[in-house]
Amino acid sequence: MRMNRVIAVASLCFAATAVAAGPATTTPDSKVDAPAAFSRLKSLVGEWDVESTRGKGHSRFEVIAGGSVVLEHFVEPGGEMLTAYHLDGDRLVLTHYCEAGNEPHMVAEKFDGTSGELNFAFAGGANIGAETGHMHDAAFRLISNDRFDAKWDFVEGGNVKFSEQIRYTRAK
Repeated sequence: MRMNRVIAVASLCFAATAVAAGPATTTPDSKVDAPAAFSRLKSLVGEWDVESTRGKGHSRFEVIAGGSVVLEHFVEPGGEMLTAYHLDGDRLVLTHYCEAGNEPHMVAEKFDGTSGELNFAFAGGANIGAETGHMHDAAFRLISNDRFDAKWDFVEGGNVKFSEQIRYTRAK
């Protein structure tokens, strides 16, 4: 029963992505260059000053597990979170360990190496019920080696409850 539900959710996510896809996003005929996107994430290793809609904070990126995982430690007013990015076959995926007490999983659905756009879409998770609030998607704009922006959408009851805009500047 649980496997059928997971397959159904994954199918719906894939269908929604395919329907919403425009020319610049991934379609079933084109794939995200996951190794290139992952390599770009690896370039974020280091310390970052963060300004978000919740205030100022700090983030640290590190590469662990023999280079197979990029780990982000994110601290801002009100909480600390961890996000792990890694390759899963030909896909780039993330698991976000959220202060909401759940672990959403996302899959990269778009990467543009020129603009630095990297978008992730929800693909399931742990401790997430039908109405449970959770981070649902994330969009990054990797502007330079010293600056990038992110937007995370928090969904509850099927609707976006809030979006967190985050500006990262490499700490000197």
